[in-house]
Order: sequence, then C-alpha cells, then structure tokens
Amino acid sequence: MSNITEHIIFEFTDENITVNVTHDQFTCDTEEKTLLLYHTVFQPLVYSMVFMLGLSGNGLLLMVLLQRRAHLRMTDIYLLHLALADLLLLFTLPFAVTQVLTGWVFGNFLCKLVGLLNRLNLVCGSLLLAGIGFDRYLAIVHVVSSLQTRRPQTVHLICALLWLFCLALSMPNIIFLSVEPRRNDHTWLQCHFNNYGIHAYNWLLVSRLLTHFLCFLLPLVIMGYCYTAVVFTLYHSQQSLEKQGAIRLAMVVTLIFCLCWLPYNITLFVDTLVRLEILSQKTCQTRNALALGLMVTESIGFIHCCLNPILYAFVGVRFRNDLLRLLPKYLRVCGPMLCARCFRKVSVSAMATTTSTSQYI
Repeated sequence: MSNITEHIIFEFTDENITVNVTHDQFTCDTEEKTLLLYHTVFQPLVYSMVFMLGLSGNGLLLMVLLQRRAHLRMTDIYLLHLALADLLLLFTLPFAVTQVLTGWVFGNFLCKLVGLLNRLNLVCGSLLLAGIGFDRYLAIVHVVSSLQTRRPQTVHLICALLWLFCLALSMPNIIFLSVEPRRNDHTWLQCHFNNYGIHAYNWLLVSRLLTHFLCFLLPLVIMGYCYTAVVFTLYHSQQSLEKQGAIRLAMVVTLIFCLCWLPYNITLFVDTLVRLEILSQKTCQTRNALALGLMVTESIGFIHCCLNPILYAFVGVRFRNDLLRLLPKYLRVCGPMLCARCFRKVSVSAMATTTSTSQYI
C-alpha cells in the first residue's frame, strides 16, 4: 500500500474519502461536482432530517418505556436499550454535519469521545436488534422451555454484557482518532484516524471487518432464522389477527434492516478490496463514484435509526395507548373534549388488549 497516499476523513460510521489520491498511474486533486455537492449540501441535509426524526421517535419511545419501567416486558427491555443506543448514535450526527461545513472545531477530546460513542452505539444497536429477534423466537417457538430464561433480570444482564462487549470493541477509536489539519489547508481541522501511522490503518481495516460481521451479517442471520421460525410456528397454529400482524411485522423488520444496511456493506466491502489492491481503480471517475457511493449508502443506513421506533413500538396497541395517555399530560396539545375522546378510545383499546395475548407484537 506504499504506492497510495490517501486522506481519510472521519465520518462517524467508518470514514468517507475525499478524492485526493496519488497513484502511480493517475492523480486526483479535485472532487467531482456531484461528489462535492452531495458532501456539502445533501449529506448535511439528510443527517439533519435523520437527527430530528430519530430524536422524536426514539425520544417518545424512551419516554413511554420509562413511564412503565416497573412493568416492562422482556421485549420492552430490549427496546429501551435500543432506543438509548439509537439516541446516542443520533447525537453524533450534528458533529458530522459541523465538520462537513466548518471543519472540526470541538477539540481532540470530543473527537475521541464522539468517535467512541458512534462506534459503540452502532454495533450495540445492531446486536440489540438480534436480541429482540431471539427473544421473540423464545417467546413464540419455545414458550414453555423459555419460561426460566426469559426473566427481566436475565435480559438486563444480557443487555449489560452487550454494552460492555461493544465498549471493548470501540476503545481503539480513542487511541487512533485525533484532530489534524487538512493536507492542502492547514486552517481546516479534521477528526480522523491519524495516530500511530500504519497501526491506525490496520485498525481501520479490522474495524471494517467487524462492521460487516457484527453490524450486519450476524444480526441478519439471527433475525432471519428467528423470524423464519416465528412465522413458521404461527402459520401452523390457529390463525388470528394478532398472529397475522406478528407475521407481517417479522417479515418487515428483517426486510427493512436488509434494505437499509446491505447497500452500505456492499459498497464498504468494495472499497476495502480497493484499499487492499485486490481491485484497482484506473480513473478518477471510479474513485469519485466509490466515494459518493459510500456517503449515499451510509446515509441510507442511518435512516434505520428513525424506523426502529415505528417498526418495534408504534405498531403495537399497548404503546399507542400509553402514548395517548402521555401526550396530553406532557405536551398539553388537546382540549378537554379531544382529551376525553382520546381517553375513551384508550380505555376501550386497553380492555381489548388485556383480553388477548400480547406476546406477538
């Protein structure tokens, strides 16, 4: 790799690459207009929209779950940790937008801290999704045999171990991240993998492999197997509207996860092959296209943070009832007649919910 000189910008999932590459066959000194336009205009806009939508959805989910924290079901505990991971991941996006527009202005400490938070919550969020799928698998496929293992204390312990495991995997970011000026403009500071030279680059490659395995392949395999078993079990049991809804939800959850993160993992894998010189880039246009692909697919992946509350909570009757109770109390957005109508609707729905098995959604 000594014949390639490249500048890596830290963009909070792994990194995006400005086209400033010197190769023995070609030199790229400027960014393509499309790449520059997306990087400076559309990417900050997408990140801002994801931040606002994700903050609203996950904030409401966290608020509802904390209100009934003494009576949380097993899946609710996973949802609580997932909402927290998504929120912490979303809080790193304003730093990414600021770096794109003005450079890194937050100092070396926040560079390391934000990099740690981003990596930690990205990995932990993906593994928590797998945990939710496995919990549904135990609850529906192995109803009797899982009664001893599906306890709140056990789920809390599993989530705590997941956080510690992901923290250990994310600690190298603190070591290798630092703030350095841009090569062509010393007034423009950037937070990127710079410390310890080749060791930082090696960690970059290892981090990408971990991203493929822990953030996508492993959760996808677990979710695919567990939800397939859930659908198969429910399909061969007595059908009901609740079970049909659970089957649809299982299929949508797996499909949305795949659609959001598969493009980024494919693009990132191609870029890794280029870095390892297994694939070659002969022109600046191909380098521009790959850099643009990384940014676009990364933005698509972040959208998944906004969809988690919708997929896992907003479709549930119990969550909607709790939300209707809390909104008038905290936001005071409805008048007396509207509130009365809301509470009448809630009471009827709550009665219907208590008479049915709510383990499926």
